[in-house]
Amino acid sequence: MSAQTIQWYPGHMAKAKREATEKIKLVDVIIELVDARIPESSRNPVISEIIGQKPTILVLNKADLADSQATQAWLNYYKSQGQRAVAIDAQHNKGIRGLQQEIQDVMQPYFQKQQEKGIKERPIRLMILGIPNSGKSTLINRFVGKNQAQTGNKPGVTKAQRWLKIGKSFELLDTPGILWPKFEDPEVGKKLAVTGAIKDSLLHMDDLALYLLEHLKANEAETLKNRYRLSEADLENLSTVDLLLKITQQMGLRDDYDQASERIIHDFRSHRLGSATLDTPYEAL
Repeated sequence: MSAQTIQWYPGHMAKAKREATEKIKLVDVIIELVDARIPESSRNPVISEIIGQKPTILVLNKADLADSQATQAWLNYYKSQGQRAVAIDAQHNKGIRGLQQEIQDVMQPYFQKQQEKGIKERPIRLMILGIPNSGKSTLINRFVGKNQAQTGNKPGVTKAQRWLKIGKSFELLDTPGILWPKFEDPEVGKKLAVTGAIKDSLLHMDDLALYLLEHLKANEAETLKNRYRLSEADLENLSTVDLLLKITQQMGLRDDYDQASERIIHDFRSHRLGSATLDTPYEAL
C-alpha cells in the first residue's frame, strides 16, 4: 500500500482549516485531541500551523483502547518537551475533570492579572482541534452534559462551527475534524486508516489487515492466538498472508479474505483484540 493510496481531504476540511485560523484569536486555550493508540501519528501538522503560540493541551483520547504503559510513556515524553498533556476516555467519562482542571491551571496566571486590574473572571474560551473520529463530539457532550454535538463512529460527522456554553466556566468553539492533504509517511496513513480516521470506502481492507496482523504478531501474540484460535506454530511459521488465510478459514469464511479482513479491523476498533498502541513511545525507540 503506497502513501498515495490513503488520501482523504474533503472540501469542508480545507474550509475548516481556514475558519479555525480566522477564529483562533477568539479563544484562550486550544485542546488538541489525538487518538491515544496513535498519539503522534494522529497529530495533524496543519493544526500546529493553526495553533501557533496559543496555549495548548494535548489530550490523548480513547485511552481505554490503548496500552496503558505506552500512554504513560507518551505523557511523560510530551511533558518533558514542555507540552501539557492528559489522557482521557471520553466515551466512559473518565479524565474529564482532570482536563478541566488542567485548563483552569493554564488560565490562572491570566485571570490573576485581570483580577489585579479589577476585571471580573469570565468563561474560558476553548477550541477543540483534531483529526476526524478522534472523539471530539463525545468529549464535547461530556463537557456540556447533554447531547449538543452530533456523534458518530465514522469520520467527518461535524461539518460546521458553533459556540457551546459549558456551565459558567467555559465556552467552546466546536470545529470539524481536519486531516492534512498528504501523508508523507505511508505508515501514518495506515495507522490512521486502521483506527478509523479515514473512510473505509477509500481503503483496501486486506492491506490494512495484513499491516495490523504484523503489529499484533510482534506485540499481542497471545491475544491474536486466543481470538482466532491459532497455535504457536501458526504464528512462528506462517507468513502474514498465510496467517490471514488461516484466520479466514477459522472464521468459517473459506477463502473470503476480504470479509475476514473487515472483521479483523472491526475487532481491533471494538477492543476485541485488547488494548494496543501502534505508535512506539519515543523513549522506547
